[in-house]
Amino acid sequence: MDIKAQSHVGGARPLRIALFSGNYNYTLDGANKSLNRLVAHLQDTVGARVRVYSPTGPKAAFEPAGELISVPSIKIPLRGDYRLALGLPGAIRKDVEAFKPDLVHLSAPDLLGWAALRLGRRLKVPVVASLHTLFDSYLDYYGLGRLRPLVRQRLWNFYGACDYVMAPTEAIGDELRAQNLPVQVRTWARGVDPELFHPGRRSETWRAGQGFDSVRPVIVFLGRLVMEKGLASFAETIQHLRLSGQSPQVLVIGDGPARSWFEERLPGAVFTGFLSGEALATALASGDIFLNTSTTETFGNVNLEAMACGLAMVCADAPNTRALMRHDDNAKLCADQPGAYAQALTQLIVDGDLRRRLANRALKRSAAFRWTQILDEVAEVYGEALRARSMEQALPPARRRAPSVEPATAGLPAL
Repeated sequence: MDIKAQSHVGGARPLRIALFSGNYNYTLDGANKSLNRLVAHLQDTVGARVRVYSPTGPKAAFEPAGELISVPSIKIPLRGDYRLALGLPGAIRKDVEAFKPDLVHLSAPDLLGWAALRLGRRLKVPVVASLHTLFDSYLDYYGLGRLRPLVRQRLWNFYGACDYVMAPTEAIGDELRAQNLPVQVRTWARGVDPELFHPGRRSETWRAGQGFDSVRPVIVFLGRLVMEKGLASFAETIQHLRLSGQSPQVLVIGDGPARSWFEERLPGAVFTGFLSGEALATALASGDIFLNTSTTETFGNVNLEAMACGLAMVCADAPNTRALMRHDDNAKLCADQPGAYAQALTQLIVDGDLRRRLANRALKRSAAFRWTQILDEVAEVYGEALRARSMEQALPPARRRAPSVEPATAGLPAL
């Protein structure tokens, strides 16, 4: 039986899912775009009712899918663009209990996530977590690298206390399995919308309007302008090209707290600020080479969007990029060193045939990642979790698994 057959529990009402998020729509990032797309898919194709519990800000970045309930929160130190809920207040807990969810979905290992995990256990419903970020990978950028082993262990404790964990790549899933945690691990990759992101969006008029030379390739950065996105490596790579006598054309799409820092180090680059929808697709497709020096991504939605737009890819050689690309087949995967990135870029700038071959191969590879199929797979994990819980509850009490949940103080704020 799949989740569509289970979507009306007992034939009386739609399936109810309580989703807990650290950021559902107050700031735009790859994780919350994926979650909103998932919620819309569950409502439209499964008929589920989804209530989302998340901090909110004074101005939303976009309209949320589902029923959004605001959880009290504070700004996070060092990252004021993100917020932290300090647990699950009584009024919110009562709202969840009155909602009577059939399944709890956790998307962040923060204080709200830990409290929701404990509540899910009390409600005796399946608890499914989706892993979007390995937060310990951010610590070096904030002078807290010495805490990485402790933070990573806390992450494993959180995910190990759930029933199912959906990892973004098989590599991260294998890392979870290697911990021998009492949790079922599945993969939730990400998708791309081929009707929005495609090479046909390229506009020579748009390029000319930005002041780009029509002959020389444009190197593109896309993402939030925060240091953990590899901004320093990107800027140093462009400097390497300049010192070698080249005059690279650079396009930066995105915004964030490190924008002024980035602008100072990329004189002459075009900064568009935040873009979305067709404006984003046009700007991205109007570039030629996509440079992503971030090593902290768990999947990298921006890579997939660039591939679908037909750009040649130069990326850090990391688990998330290896899940999407193959070196010298559909990308240049480099050691995380500005000199290595600069060498790969020089090859593609000089050799137009190589650049076009890698771009075409990347475009073909992106066709394997379509949102409908990928979101259906998440629904299948929900169905598996519901069936497992139903079977467990049919067992005598002595044979049921007793899941352990660490104290909420073990939870970690989302960075």
